[in-house]
Amino acid sequence: MKERGWIQPIVERVVGQVLDSHADQLRTEIVHRVMEEIAAAPGPAEVANSDGPSSAASGDLARTVAEIQLGMSQRDILRALLDGSARYAARVALFIVKGNHASGWQARGFANSDAIKDFALSENAPAVARAIGERVATGASEDTMDERFLKDFGKPASGEGQIFPLILKDKVAALVYADGGTGASGPFDVGSIELLMLATGAWLEVTSLRKQTQKEPSAANIETASAPASQMSAAPAPAFNDPFAAHAPAFSSGHARAAAASAGESAPVVGPEVAAVEAPVAPTAPAMSPEDQDVHNKAQRFARLLVDEIKLYNQAKVSEGRKNKDLYDRLKETIEKSRATYQKRYGNTVAGSGNYFHHEIMRSLAEDDPSIMGANFRQ
Repeated sequence: MKERGWIQPIVERVVGQVLDSHADQLRTEIVHRVMEEIAAAPGPAEVANSDGPSSAASGDLARTVAEIQLGMSQRDILRALLDGSARYAARVALFIVKGNHASGWQARGFANSDAIKDFALSENAPAVARAIGERVATGASEDTMDERFLKDFGKPASGEGQIFPLILKDKVAALVYADGGTGASGPFDVGSIELLMLATGAWLEVTSLRKQTQKEPSAANIETASAPASQMSAAPAPAFNDPFAAHAPAFSSGHARAAAASAGESAPVVGPEVAAVEAPVAPTAPAMSPEDQDVHNKAQRFARLLVDEIKLYNQAKVSEGRKNKDLYDRLKETIEKSRATYQKRYGNTVAGSGNYFHHEIMRSLAEDDPSIMGANFRQ
């Protein structure tokens, strides 16, 4: 086996290259899977207001999924999950799970959201135990929810919240608590939040796997692989197996303050081995700062997601428009709405000069053939 050690770096490099080349395909597949779930099981709000699924509500949900997929680190993805969930519930809070312990990370909509960072859910609360043990979304009533949580943060007016498990590699990595708030008419769409949890788990696994395979094996890695067991036990576990490794709160009596490192926004949720930003495919300008390059990368990804959404919802129009070379006339309203969304987010940033939305329209929608868009398309 020893004489074959030179093979491992080659295999790892090739696997990484292949996975990276298929990343866009994986992302698109996630969007399609989520949209299939939406079509099969419309949320309660949609059912109550129409005879079938609302295209506007589905579009908003798909865009929320797209925002989650803009994140390239676990911290960014989890923040997007919380922000997105806050559109469908009056109060949401995310807890990182270690074993059976759930320690607060961030929250949205609470009167004292910052206090969530210092709160650990009781593992003895039936709703918490079931969500972690059975890995299913669980109703959290006054009888099953952590009593201290309800005392410190207030009971939901409806009498019940919901706990959603975030599952990675068949393990619960985090819990999201959501409810309709302490007021009488707060939003609370359980179905939409469940779909966001599904999309988030899938995207976290994709990004973790991509970053793990992108790492070039070093001499230290190879030496570790052949080291004695006593030495290997001290080596850190692969990030893909434990994406929340850096979040290790201290507990006592089932409720203690989280470790100081997790209390501030600057503290990463994940280890440094998976927090690196994806290297740009084509730098926009020489000597660009890492911060500016990151903005360009995010603008490119956002443009790609917007155009993917256009294609997903307008497959028949896209097909006919390409055939008749009048695609812009058929999709003008949709294209301009997405263009305005892109400009609002990135038009006044350093990425504004990149004109990425236009380039993505030409590359992906028009298949690099300007004539497909028609004479009325603005260049």
